[in-house]
Amino acid sequence: MKPLADRVIVRAAAAEEKTKSGIIIPDTAKEKPQRGEVVAVGEGKTADSGTIIKPQVKVGDQVLYGKYAGTEITVDGEDLLIMRESDIFAVL
Repeated sequence: MKPLADRVIVRAAAAEEKTKSGIIIPDTAKEKPQRGEVVAVGEGKTADSGTIIKPQVKVGDQVLYGKYAGTEITVDGEDLLIMRESDIFAVL
């Protein structure tokens, strides 16, 4: 799958099963993860002048993104997120 323009496909990290102190988190209390791995990257955003601005992330990067960023999709039984590059806050 190849995203268009400045879109990025991210595989979300698994939700934490327990806290650092060892307390097990029940399924109802688990938060949606805000980090993941970049699986695919589009060609880049087109500027007003017509030039293409290359994306700053690349396949394999571990990234942090907003809590409600992206659209959830399922491809071949795998849950992925597709989002704009601007929804990514940082590369780890």
